[in-house]
Amino acid sequence: MSLDILKRLRVFGAVALLGFGLAACGSDDDDVFVPPPLPKNIVEVAQGNPDLSILVEALVAADLVDTLSSPGPFTVFAPTNDAFVALLGELGVTKDELFAQTALLSRVLTYHVLASKVPAADVAGVLGKAITTVETGIFKIDDVAGELTITDESNRTSKITATDVEASNGVIHVIDTVILPLLP
Repeated sequence: MSLDILKRLRVFGAVALLGFGLAACGSDDDDVFVPPPLPKNIVEVAQGNPDLSILVEALVAADLVDTLSSPGPFTVFAPTNDAFVALLGELGVTKDELFAQTALLSRVLTYHVLASKVPAADVAGVLGKAITTVETGIFKIDDVAGELTITDESNRTSKITATDVEASNGVIHVIDTVILPLLP
């Protein structure tokens, strides 16, 4: 084979590869913009976490899904399923009995919500200070031996076990105990 034929084959091969590459890009008719998925709101994030399923059920029972799906911003201190199970045992009630008391349930759940976004990095600025919740009660957060701990109005404590779970309308911090406002 002559050198000239080899050069022509290389040029032909390069042109063919370029043509295949352009063909793979598709025509203008195939170019459809697919927007990135929208970020999930607090309720959707909780729905995606199996360890927060009882919280989601409680939000539905208390008719708070729309509120916590709204633009916010919110900070939610989200009790785990184990936290709810422990509360049910402590109160001596079933989940259905607690969820049937919608006014009380709503008070307890909104006590876990702040009407602003407070990431973990900002918690240092509020350590030991009274923090007002959406429910209008207060609790405080302290650093106890390197662990962020909430003390509620009933003098119950809860550890913050996970922080900064981002949502489109705020942030979730996971806690290991259901905190309670002062109850009559």
